[in-house]
Amino acid sequence: MSKEVTTVRGQIIDEPSWVHSLFNDVRAGWLWLVLRIWLGWEWIQAAQHKITEPGWTKTGESIRSYWENAVVIPEQGRPSISFDWYRSFIQALLDANAQTWFGPLVAYGELLVGIGLILGAFTGIAAFFGALMNWSFMMAGSASSNPMLFLIAVGLILAWKVAGYYGADYFLLRRLGTPWHPALASKSGRKT
Repeated sequence: MSKEVTTVRGQIIDEPSWVHSLFNDVRAGWLWLVLRIWLGWEWIQAAQHKITEPGWTKTGESIRSYWENAVVIPEQGRPSISFDWYRSFIQALLDANAQTWFGPLVAYGELLVGIGLILGAFTGIAAFFGALMNWSFMMAGSASSNPMLFLIAVGLILAWKVAGYYGADYFLLRRLGTPWHPALASKSGRKT
């Protein structure tokens, strides 16, 4: 497997071999398999109580309550949301009664992310949407396990080429023609 070389203004920027191996070598797929399954299980567990609770999937009142608590600016201490633009975004969701569609989106989105990660199906995409949810929760003031889950998801995004190698991506990505290309046939008809 050849290392990618990046040039910037005529300068060659080479990545360390361990970085190349971690994100591009299919042998690192075993490490990503363990992290992928663990992270997928975390998402499925997070979704389990939400998909059976009408406050998430029917009325959206659970996420509405979460949003209402997040946008409060206390008289003393720090608000849950540190950035005004994000507080305005959450307030706009509240004003639009978006909880009716956003609650089910979160509940079933968590489930789909978990399934995608465990199966290794479009791992980079599943990890991206998981990281987006983690980031959203952190922006709204919920630390909990979100920073750790976010960090692992970012690793899976960066390792998208090999993170699902031991999973459905082995077949799905080959079908799409990326990232593993079949060996080119030489003029004599033999694989090179």
